[in-house]
Amino acid sequence: MQQPYQAIVAAPGFCLGVRCDETEILSLEFLPPRDELAPANALAAEAVRQLRNYLADAGFAFSLPLRPAGTRFQRRVWEQIALIPNHERRTYGEVAKAVKSAPRAVGQACGANPYPVVVPCHRVVAAGGGLGGFASQGGEFFLDVKRWLLAHEQRG
Repeated sequence: MQQPYQAIVAAPGFCLGVRCDETEILSLEFLPPRDELAPANALAAEAVRQLRNYLADAGFAFSLPLRPAGTRFQRRVWEQIALIPNHERRTYGEVAKAVKSAPRAVGQACGANPYPVVVPCHRVVAAGGGLGGFASQGGEFFLDVKRWLLAHEQRG
């Protein structure tokens, strides 16, 4: 059983749930629209502050302490994704080439990313300009979130 959220931040058409302890962010999760949840501790308050700054200004740079997670391969993929500049995109194939792997494996690592938005997996798209998947979830909700994040960064 996962621990409850320590904060929930509203964004246009979705929310971000923050799970953390006193020292590290455990995960961020995309949620359907709902009421915000006030931060339960100082780190949750800082996460809310930084998420709101990003939502107001797509150029905002995060500096949250993230709990180490994932396999060695997933961490390599997430490190590559974190290098993608704001307002830019990379294809799954381009990221795969950088980590010497296959696009499908990169897509799976993107889907396992526990820190979406902070580790910007939304910036990884399919070849030919398609969106690809998002957040290892099917359904239009997650693709709508990805569309919004990409449009937000193009505006900002």
